[in-house]
Amino acid sequence: MKTVSLSVAYMPLVDAAPLIVAQEMGFAQAEGISLDLIPAPSWSSVRDMLAFGRVDAAHLLSPIPIAMAMQLGGVATPLSAVSVMSVNGNVIGVGRVLEEALRAQGYGFDFADPFAAARALASSRTGPLTFGVPFPFSMHVELLRYWFAATELGAEGIEIRTVPPPLMANALAAGDVDAFCVGEPWGSVAVEQGAGALLLPGSAIWKFSPEKVLATRTDWAETEPDLLGRLMRAVWRAGRWLAQPQSLSTASELLSRKIYLDVSSELIDRALTGQMTISSRGEQRVVDRFVEFHAGAATFPWRSQAKWIAGRLASAHGAPEGFDPEAVAKVFRTDLYRRHLGSTGGDLPGASEKVEGSIRVEMPVASANGALTLLPDTFFDRRVFDPTALG
Repeated sequence: MKTVSLSVAYMPLVDAAPLIVAQEMGFAQAEGISLDLIPAPSWSSVRDMLAFGRVDAAHLLSPIPIAMAMQLGGVATPLSAVSVMSVNGNVIGVGRVLEEALRAQGYGFDFADPFAAARALASSRTGPLTFGVPFPFSMHVELLRYWFAATELGAEGIEIRTVPPPLMANALAAGDVDAFCVGEPWGSVAVEQGAGALLLPGSAIWKFSPEKVLATRTDWAETEPDLLGRLMRAVWRAGRWLAQPQSLSTASELLSRKIYLDVSSELIDRALTGQMTISSRGEQRVVDRFVEFHAGAATFPWRSQAKWIAGRLASAHGAPEGFDPEAVAKVFRTDLYRRHLGSTGGDLPGASEKVEGSIRVEMPVASANGALTLLPDTFFDRRVFDPTALG
């Protein structure tokens, strides 16, 4: 089989691991492809590189293909999210001024309770708060807004500002932002630089949120089905490899290389193991499944998740004329996932939608092989999202 090179854009984040592992550990080679991994300076760059044909595929924020389908952001090239690359993996943190104010009132930084964190933050603030996020159409923004709306923080007096992930620690140290929500390792970098402390993992807001997707242009997905299948299988097998505890030290070393994330392997290991150092005092907290690449059908592009995102975007930015949630949700390509990953032996869900937030304990569900168990996916306020409500 002749090796075919595929260009793939990514941001230097821990959750780009499936792409890096696919190339470095031979999963891509086994499919007869080579991944030309191209780092980007910002999420708008990743989006544009993909939309305008500079690359074949991309590691992309899960809301971006949905926002584009809704005519938000000025770029309208149809994209397909062919699989989810990672679930969870974000952190919410605060700068030194807020950290000291929180400690002064006795807040213990438990890194677990969104209500307590919001209550402490609301009572500590002395004016407007500015949160840094990596991109306007991102799970970071949606998690923050969901958290604000359901707690004492509210939506008033909070500004959300875009800062590329690798620059977040510097923005925090300079006082350009008071707090942030960002993917690892950049929250841990802020801690190591003494710029602030971590307040919550993203999973404390939504326990199983789709963070990044593997995205392609829709026309490429339809005209290059063989190459798409090879790419999807390589990335899926890399995610399965990452889910094995014995793989994590090797993965940390790979990601730490200068050509990829260029930070210490110890910082990367925190996210992969969930053993987080949350402050310059060395306080440590353990988060189960801080980031997930495989278990619980983590890579399946649930259309119910796409509808949740679409509803949030419509509420915040306005729905386009003729907004059809069913049509928008189809950018999460359950059809291509089933077509190209059925041969892996992985157990595929029998449904394409579910009631989001309803799974409180591990739950067996109907699946291709009859052995699939979904993991808890609760929202912190215990609400649920029925996808038929938007349909």
